[in-house]
Amino acid sequence: MDLANLNAFIAIAETGSFSGAGERLHLTQPAISKRIAGLEQQLGVRLFDRLGREVSLTEAGRALLPRAYQILNVLDDTRRALTNLTGEVSGRLTLATSHHIGLHRLPPLLREFTRRYPQVALDIQFLDSEVAYEEILHGRAELAVITLAPEPHTLVRAVPVWDDPLDFVCAPEHPLANSGPITLPDIVRFPAVFPGENTFTHHIVKGLCEAQGLKPDIAMSTNYMETIKMMVSIGLAWSVLPRTMLDEQVARIPLPEIQLTRQLGYILHTERTLSNAARAFMALLDAQQAP
Repeated sequence: MDLANLNAFIAIAETGSFSGAGERLHLTQPAISKRIAGLEQQLGVRLFDRLGREVSLTEAGRALLPRAYQILNVLDDTRRALTNLTGEVSGRLTLATSHHIGLHRLPPLLREFTRRYPQVALDIQFLDSEVAYEEILHGRAELAVITLAPEPHTLVRAVPVWDDPLDFVCAPEHPLANSGPITLPDIVRFPAVFPGENTFTHHIVKGLCEAQGLKPDIAMSTNYMETIKMMVSIGLAWSVLPRTMLDEQVARIPLPEIQLTRQLGYILHTERTLSNAARAFMALLDAQQAP
């Protein structure tokens, strides 16, 4: 089975189009079509239904997809295992991380890593933490440094690195600021801006409210913490932000009875052989762990 054809098949399945697959693989659409035709002829089945501009997997295509991932992952795993025998820290390290961690936690680590291991080519992908989980599960990233899920997938090893306390915040001129003792029911009477519904942080805050029988008025949502901070700072809504982001632009709303936190760390696939570069980066992350 030709690996180039398999790569084309996976690219179409993930992008939903032949043109999207061509852009990802830097190939023309006719070249992509030729690869799929060759794979279909070799297997004796149709892999995609093409209805106008819509492309969808056939039953055979759906059966092939997990096996295609497995074939390519085994090949990559074999290459890494053989390369590791040299003991050199080199090659490519595909690292997924969230925008927040990439901006606020990783810069000094990346600086130190590139200083120590200049022969490693870093491929850094900025993704939502939830998307990064999928990248690890499908073998498209070797490591991901993200907000950890409360319950990780059985094939994912999650290693906590930082505790990330969260604080309720509003604009300095907001009615909730400097108004004496505040409770959670007082806060939820006002509009809120939350991280997107698919984020781990959203579920942490919403779960806290629901545990007290409260339903926050979520007027807006976005996955970018910096955007949330901007919306809060101009008085549009209250929210919850990592304590590391607090400054004079926002006011902390003290709730002594509530201690919110999330864990940041790294994840990897339990069945994947790690490159020497990944192990070296993990060592830097492990050194950041609180005693």
